[in-house]
Amino acid sequence: MVVTFAAGYHVLAKPTGSICNLDCEYCFFLSKEMLYPGDRFRMADELLETYLRQLLESHRTPEVAVAWQGGEPTMMGLDFYRRSVELVDELKRPDQRIQYTIQTNGVLLDQEWAEFLEANDVLVGLSVDGPRQLHDRYRVDKRGLGSFDRVMAGYDHLRTAEVDVNVLCTVHAGNQGHPLEVYRFFRDEMGVNFIQFIPVVERTTETMLPIANTGWKTGDNHNEKRPLYVLEGNLVTDRTVEPEAFGRFLTTVFDEWSRNDVGEVFVQHFDTALANWYGEPGGVCVFSETCGAAVALEHNGDVYSCDHFVEPDYRLGNITETPLADLVRSDRQERFGRDKRDTLPEFCRSCDVRFACQGGCPKNRFRNTPDGEPGVNYLCAGYQHFFHHIDEPMTIMCDLLREGRAPAELPSVLAQREAARFAGIGRNEPCPCGSGDKYKKCHGAANRTLG
Repeated sequence: MVVTFAAGYHVLAKPTGSICNLDCEYCFFLSKEMLYPGDRFRMADELLETYLRQLLESHRTPEVAVAWQGGEPTMMGLDFYRRSVELVDELKRPDQRIQYTIQTNGVLLDQEWAEFLEANDVLVGLSVDGPRQLHDRYRVDKRGLGSFDRVMAGYDHLRTAEVDVNVLCTVHAGNQGHPLEVYRFFRDEMGVNFIQFIPVVERTTETMLPIANTGWKTGDNHNEKRPLYVLEGNLVTDRTVEPEAFGRFLTTVFDEWSRNDVGEVFVQHFDTALANWYGEPGGVCVFSETCGAAVALEHNGDVYSCDHFVEPDYRLGNITETPLADLVRSDRQERFGRDKRDTLPEFCRSCDVRFACQGGCPKNRFRNTPDGEPGVNYLCAGYQHFFHHIDEPMTIMCDLLREGRAPAELPSVLAQREAARFAGIGRNEPCPCGSGDKYKKCHGAANRTLG
């Protein structure tokens, strides 16, 4: 019997497993090759058909996502994805719409790739960490050389072919202090309209920390085994973003966005926050009350509870032995999803921004609360700073929506409120916001209407 899902579920399929043509220092997933020693790391045609058949048969939603990730999925070559599209066309029901997505570092993209992606309406998630000096800090190849120029060359092919692109930017120790430089590069130089910011949090133990700090890359000896990254310990690597810095990064970008780009640029953190403020949460598991509806499929058919939990304790089974839908609906996976809510410490349950945060991703909940209870998110201080900072503009946008008006009116509403709030303040007087700066340097300079 095929289990069907009215609400749907999401699979991140990894046809090359953890194998990649880059060696990014912070990429914990590179070490997952240790789970399959001696493997070729290529999804077989028979398994591809099994996966797509089970995915499509088990969904009763009008739209089904076929999502490819890695490692680096483009290393499978274009023929693999041509076969995928052909199989989907054969297997899908007439009432099913397919949304193809692929997450890539962009290095292998050329004109042929771009034309295929555009022809099949594939949404491309492109990994970029900012302008050259910030991107190349950790996103290097196996020779230790920066990848920026090759990524931009791939992006140029996508832009020429008018492929839909969503930039995925990791925020880490190397770029956490440059939020405006990063955001403006994406907006002004790359011209992208959809951006995701992903915090790098590399959790590790005291024993593993010195090894982890050298990076998960192969190293000088390419036959050297990587240490397997697992979610253990309460320490973090030197590359990990600082909680307060992540909060400042988001708030700085938000201030720029809220003054200039509402309705033009879409940032996942901001869209998700607005949905939560409006009382209609959903879409992003990190800030949802529960999780578990997004699993990872390895190249050999193994299914894991989550892309961040690809390790032995979270292996649900293999689709050649147990149907994919049964694994997703299993008691074990449902318990995994409920634990996100049920293991929240009281410190989080009573927090005034719990509705927006919900404790964040379980993989990062390895710190103690002020009274010593375990399970608070490593990024808690940053999230609290961000969510408190955006409360007023989020409330304004919700009011606008309820009035049938566009959230893009936010900048003018903020300008009117600031004009009233700072009326009569001299440019050289202390800014009433409490920053300690003179008004002309603070709100006077930041607000185009008043400045």
